[in-house]
Amino acid sequence: MMTSSLSSWPSRLLHGSHYAVCGLGRNGTAVVRALLDMGATVQAWDDTAPTLPEHPNLTLAPLTDLRAMDGLVLSPGIPHKLPSPHPVAVLARSQHVPIFSDAELLWQVARKAGSQARFVSVTGTNGKSTTTALLTHILTHASIPTAAGGNLGTASLALPPLGDDGVYIIEMSSYMLERLENFHACCSIMLNLTPDHLERHGDMEGYAQAKAHVFDHMTKDDLAILGEDAPWSRHLHTSLEARHIPTLILNATEALSPDDAPMLPGRHNAQNSAACRAAARFLGVDDAVITDAIRSFPGLAHRLQYVATVDGVAWINDSKATNAEASAHALAAYDRVIWIAGGTAKQGGIDSLAPVFSHIGYALLIGRDAPLLSETLKRHRIPHAIVHTLENAIPEAMKHARQLKIPTVLLSPSCASFDQFRSFEERGERFAQLVHAYQDGQKG
Repeated sequence: MMTSSLSSWPSRLLHGSHYAVCGLGRNGTAVVRALLDMGATVQAWDDTAPTLPEHPNLTLAPLTDLRAMDGLVLSPGIPHKLPSPHPVAVLARSQHVPIFSDAELLWQVARKAGSQARFVSVTGTNGKSTTTALLTHILTHASIPTAAGGNLGTASLALPPLGDDGVYIIEMSSYMLERLENFHACCSIMLNLTPDHLERHGDMEGYAQAKAHVFDHMTKDDLAILGEDAPWSRHLHTSLEARHIPTLILNATEALSPDDAPMLPGRHNAQNSAACRAAARFLGVDDAVITDAIRSFPGLAHRLQYVATVDGVAWINDSKATNAEASAHALAAYDRVIWIAGGTAKQGGIDSLAPVFSHIGYALLIGRDAPLLSETLKRHRIPHAIVHTLENAIPEAMKHARQLKIPTVLLSPSCASFDQFRSFEERGERFAQLVHAYQDGQKG
């Protein structure tokens, strides 16, 4: 048992263990470092000539034989089934080596170290990051030792040790959820379910099945939270009840008051807030503390993040909206906007946004699939222009905001960022830089 948090995991906690790590991006590199720090022997490889600091327990070499390994950690973006499995995943299955996400390893490590820290899992197509950040803020406000990561920010295995009184809050992507073995959350949140990553999961049924792994190993002492009353949640509710898992279906229908939650605009954030309130109550936090924490929440970077007000026009960074469903929530949160969108479109493009097109005063389209988005806007007679880049979009957005007397410019791309940026974070940061530069130019 660990009654208090340690500064780091014991250096011999995984002594004698052997792991393979495939993929050395942000997640994979953090996993390698954490495993080495805990005394494990690691063989790691990446298809693009990896470089890592030398370590006596680290071998950088192609993964051609895994029989000596206790597990393979496959970076989330590398497929192990669909659309076609990576050769190392095929090798692992043929040699009966388990394939883990690092969230699974964090759970194993915590229990091996003697910690009974509780785990909370957060998933859904949209809203995961805001919910993870808000719940972390609430628990911290309540003086509960907390560490958050996973799909958001810090890789799971790089999170610090927590004692028995601690809570890990893990944002779970469908990719991570497919690679769990013993991971057990005392509280799991599934916010919503709309088509996404279908190329990875085959179809909507496969995607839903991947997401449902968030409730694996839960018991009658745990709590499953379903974020909305919808066919998917009613179906899950039936299966969870059959397993005697206490389940709560939420139905937030109205946006929160700006006085109660100034950084959580829109009905979708009422859903996120309701899920956090239910989870925090289950974890023992008083309602008054929860309410205070929601009011003081500073918001999440790149998710409806206020950037600046220039000549009475507010500029909002929602770069994290990488699909149409996320942008639907963003557009619905404002009466009228100049909308900046585009990048690499997801399946279905922006057709599903038709019910909220009335919120768009003018659209400015950037990135590779701007012509595709333009075709949809033409069909719905939404005024717009293809401007190709954010650099071009900023002055055009200001011009149209002034002409149409629209008080908000919203970057909510509805698309992935990889055509022009390394990440949605880089896209959002560039947007903010350009807005501030424009603001400074106006002052001059």
